[in-house]
Amino acid sequence: MSEDITFKDASIEDLPIIVDIYNSTVPGRMVTADTEPVSINDRLDWFHEHNPDKRPLWVVQYEGEICGWVSLQSFYGRPAYQATAEISIYLHEEFRGKGLGKKILTKVIEECPKFEVDTLLGFIFGHNKPSLTLFSSFGFEKWAHFPEVATLDGVKRDLIILGRKIS
Repeated sequence: MSEDITFKDASIEDLPIIVDIYNSTVPGRMVTADTEPVSINDRLDWFHEHNPDKRPLWVVQYEGEICGWVSLQSFYGRPAYQATAEISIYLHEEFRGKGLGKKILTKVIEECPKFEVDTLLGFIFGHNKPSLTLFSSFGFEKWAHFPEVATLDGVKRDLIILGRKIS
């Protein structure tokens, strides 16, 4: 499968599909704390916070079709944390459960030294067992547990922060 998956730096032309993939996760209440779809305009500042040299935003293609995206974002926005990044992986619903998350996570971990990232964090809802299992299988450990900090459709949800040292 690895030969069928490619990564490319996202361009502004990719933003509509990035937003579509993101919005496809909103109704499931497992991946994002957004409770309503976001617009392309809502994501412009976020898009521009990324850059290919330090904080990439990649679109992921499987067999030539965009199937998802992955990003690294700065943690907490202070200089002392510049070697720490938050990873976000989003897959189009038709491509979930096919092992692509493993390929994406492998690629990001391999590329972290290039981006001067030595610590990766994943912010994952406590009820999102597939993502917790994926990250745990790559050596991520629970570094923080925020009980009932989110409310989704009237249900209180936990936030788990998983972390892994890269170097």
